[in-house]
Amino acid sequence: FKCRNLSDFKSEMDGSEEDQSSDPQQTLQFIEELCEAKDEDVEEQWKTLADEDLDVEIAGYKDALETLCSELNQHEIQETVEPESERDGCKADILVVADDEQDQIQGNVEDLDPSEWQVPPYCIPIHANVTTYNWERLASSCQFDVIMMDPPWQLATANPTRGVALGYSQLTDENIANLPIPKLQKNGFLFVWVINAKYQWTLDQFEKWGYKLVDEVVWVKMTVNRRLAKSHGYYLQHAKEVCLVGKRGDDPPGCRHSIGSDVIYSERRGQSQKPEEIYELIEELIPNGHYLEIFARKNNLRNFWVSVGNEVTGTGLPPEDMKSIEATNTIPGAVYGKTGKD
Repeated sequence: FKCRNLSDFKSEMDGSEEDQSSDPQQTLQFIEELCEAKDEDVEEQWKTLADEDLDVEIAGYKDALETLCSELNQHEIQETVEPESERDGCKADILVVADDEQDQIQGNVEDLDPSEWQVPPYCIPIHANVTTYNWERLASSCQFDVIMMDPPWQLATANPTRGVALGYSQLTDENIANLPIPKLQKNGFLFVWVINAKYQWTLDQFEKWGYKLVDEVVWVKMTVNRRLAKSHGYYLQHAKEVCLVGKRGDDPPGCRHSIGSDVIYSERRGQSQKPEEIYELIEELIPNGHYLEIFARKNNLRNFWVSVGNEVTGTGLPPEDMKSIEATNTIPGAVYGKTGKD
């Protein structure tokens, strides 16, 4: 991370220094060594292992996690288990939907390869409500070459079409417009995922923030069988998402031109989870850049990205939101449906 040492930056954003005084048990060292290793090195190592050796590796990881949970319980730190696949519990159930025409498959997180659910060691997740977060502090620490966000747009109707259940609250246009994007980026690119009803609004907001539309990326959603993954829509069923690309100021250092493609064919993933290819495209456009994702979720965390959102940990809402719920029974900025009811 070019703007400063990664661990120092992460400590500053978390507001506390990491405690190095304890001597971890041998089993917990297994987790530490794996988390400190580079993803590609671990992947290559696992590829060379025989099935029996890989089973031993996974078993060791499970044992280490059980030991960690036991240690937390001894210190009266309770585990929290969320109701869906993004939760952190050691034995959390998962639900996999392979295709529209296939039955749902009930599974368990223990069946997953550890590389599929460990938090990337070089990412900086910031668990916060974006409407109340101290953006000034972040802006003073680093200016970003690329900012990407997938806003929880307030829907046009009180109830989504075709009975789609949203697992998150929505924000008004005003809340999104109040994000201090220009303070976070003097020169660089802004990627914003839009829905049809907010396409023109986003173009207008680009202008207010000081950006010029320079491109758009279309994600064509596919099933595992490489068919169109059709979804809800008022008139036509939708099988794509659009990400508008704005630019402000000069090209960031190292910016490349005429790379990649503005069309991504990729499998549909979890709710609000964007394709891996969009991150790869951005990193190809600005190699070794400063990357920020706003409204990030746990399943979007990525090495060398700063990820801000109220779901980056998978363990529930940020403390400030929980305090607000206890005091006023509301979450700052959150609304539901067309009426904008808190």
